[in-house]
Amino acid sequence: MIRDIGVIFRREMGAYFNSPIAYIFIIVFLVLTSGFYVNGFFLAGTADMRDFFDSLPLFLIFFIPALTMRLWAEEQRMGTFELLMTLPMRPLAIVLGKYLASLAFFGIALASTLTIPLTLAWIGDPDLGAILCGYIGAFLLGGLYLAIGICVSGFFRDQIAAFILTLLACFFFFLAGTQFVAALLDGWVPGFGTFLQEGFGLTAHFEGIQRGVLGLNNIIFFVLFSAVFITLNTLSLEGRKY
Repeated sequence: MIRDIGVIFRREMGAYFNSPIAYIFIIVFLVLTSGFYVNGFFLAGTADMRDFFDSLPLFLIFFIPALTMRLWAEEQRMGTFELLMTLPMRPLAIVLGKYLASLAFFGIALASTLTIPLTLAWIGDPDLGAILCGYIGAFLLGGLYLAIGICVSGFFRDQIAAFILTLLACFFFFLAGTQFVAALLDGWVPGFGTFLQEGFGLTAHFEGIQRGVLGLNNIIFFVLFSAVFITLNTLSLEGRKY
């Protein structure tokens, strides 16, 4: 199974970097995230990356769907989905190969922003521990968004539809964790907003890691929900394969 995952992983990574999409994505991601941060950095004058990580969940809601919309939708549109399903591979191996390739690509894009902490270390005395935790939280957050995206992409032939539905699903997890939405929903249906915030909201978990609290509950939240969406994608493929 590991060999099969490796085969799909190399195939997907090649698909990313054999086209200009990968380079455009990384450049736009770097320019926008770093550009907004640098603007705020000069206004605040503090050597930390709090503003960078605070804005990342919203940025990724738009970037990740653009990364995942092609993973299955393009296979179905080009007619290679049926060929892929006839290969002597378990659906889980195919899903994990695609997911890990997208996660590795996101890791490369995220690593492109490491020029920011290097610059901060050169000109000031930032809290490197907090920055490291922020990057760990960002990677886990991206992993969850990617798992949602690959699951949604599996149900559509059209990439635009996959993009929009993934964006809405990621936005739901983001909004569910905000205090404003929780309080608003609690005002309509007592306890409902709190239930969504505690059960599905990612904001508190991401902010906890960002503050340097690598609590097991925060890590489990991202890993568990990522595993749920990967499993759903695998089950949907198994249903169509057999």
